[in-house]
Amino acid sequence: MKVENAVIPGMEQIQAFFGAPEDGPYVMVNLLKFRDKAAYEDGSEPELSGREAYARYGAGVSKLVAELGGRMLFSGDVTSLMIGEVEELWDMVALVEYPSLAAFQAMAMSPGMHAIEHHRKAGLAGQLNIRTKARG
Repeated sequence: MKVENAVIPGMEQIQAFFGAPEDGPYVMVNLLKFRDKAAYEDGSEPELSGREAYARYGAGVSKLVAELGGRMLFSGDVTSLMIGEVEELWDMVALVEYPSLAAFQAMAMSPGMHAIEHHRKAGLAGQLNIRTKARG
């Protein structure tokens, strides 16, 4: 199994994700890897850690998620790995429930998201976003 962290999805991934059939609520599993130091494009705030920069994004995105009818289910640090093997563990896991693909897309394209996205980019070294759906 190949695992590759990324910060920005490729066009093919975006089209496949938003081109999927709408089937109601889902939970996004976010596996997050932070930069040691924040890397803002304008060079500002070099004293911040990647985790601190991402926390700014997290506070803002939590509000956006709630406004669209979603909810944060869990957020916590990765502490160890019991089964399997990876070169490097992720730093944090977040589980977020969204009411629909359309709601997620509206949030992703919103002015509110654009206002905080730079904190996400500055803080993350990479991540995996995994869409999940409850059975039955």
